Amino acid sequence: MPCPDFSACPPAELEARLRLQRLPEVGPQRFMKLIHAFGNASAALSAPASAWRTLGLPPAASDARRSAEVRDGAAAAMAWLERPDQHLLMWDDPAYPALLAEIPNPPPLLFVAGDPALVDKPQLAIVGSRRASPPALGTAAAFSRSLARAGFVVTSGLALGIDGAAHQAAIDVGGATIGVLGTGLQKLYPQRHRNLARHMLEQGSALVSEFPLDAGPLPANFPRRNRIISGLSLGVLVVEASLASGSLITARLAAEQGREVFAIPGSIHHPGAKGCHQLIRDGALLVESIEQILESLRGWQNLSPAPVDKPAHPLVALLLAAPLTSEGLAHASGQPLNRVLASLTNLELDGRVCNEAGRWFARPG
Repeated sequence: MPCPDFSACPPAELEARLRLQRLPEVGPQRFMKLIHAFGNASAALSAPASAWRTLGLPPAASDARRSAEVRDGAAAAMAWLERPDQHLLMWDDPAYPALLAEIPNPPPLLFVAGDPALVDKPQLAIVGSRRASPPALGTAAAFSRSLARAGFVVTSGLALGIDGAAHQAAIDVGGATIGVLGTGLQKLYPQRHRNLARHMLEQGSALVSEFPLDAGPLPANFPRRNRIISGLSLGVLVVEASLASGSLITARLAAEQGREVFAIPGSIHHPGAKGCHQLIRDGALLVESIEQILESLRGWQNLSPAPVDKPAHPLVALLLAAPLTSEGLAHASGQPLNRVLASLTNLELDGRVCNEAGRWFARPG
């Protein structure tokens, strides 16, 4: 029974869909197999176990259909949806994001806290290392601000590091941002971003997840989460990533989905640049400015021209490229060391640079 919009979906069918989603070993592919086989979720739940076995469904899924845990979880989700700022987008809903619907095995159900209209607006994903260097955090923030000002929704995974910098920068300039979680919306992870998530919702942005509301941070959830980040977006910008970074999974998925992949190069001596360099060798577009991204996506330009964040101070510009010692800054800038030291003192007091282990870094913002 397709539900052409949320309000038209009978409560019994909605509850059945929420129960089906909670069954063990039932992901998007098996969920849709059951819908196609039986016509709707209510009929699937009522079908005999032998019919489920015929479809190749594991006994654990069939046996859990009538468990108290599955029933109670679905009832709790129904109660959650009663709030006006909490939503469920379903695969047969006209409001379901069109780009996401194109990917292999899109999530049949998508929980949204905040503004559900954002998921179908032009988006650019910004991802990267959880342990990003200060210059990379500054770069992610600068690109995010410019993209938000240009009219893009900035999408990321609410992780520490690059993700958090991108989300924060977008809301700092009054833009919109979407955080795609690898947990349920009631099990926010990481907890250190609880305040960031709250600010995002207060500023009219959104959090989304395909997982049941109370799902915890299982390792297998995050690659699944990454396909949604790329699937919602026109392109993915990787700011800094090691060769083992999950951001490379997001970039690979974006390429497989036919989306643009952008990568920012870094120092050949920095391990965090190796992932971006590998992406560039594999065909990602090397970008050094927001204009290069906008040019690549100009077919989508119902958007405003993007003012580019440019550091007002030449020393900050040098540090955004790479951390340097005081002597290195003097050499790179052509200024006397005493003048560089005086400038760095003022910039540090203003919160624009910081010193770690004898090297100066530009601070994000």
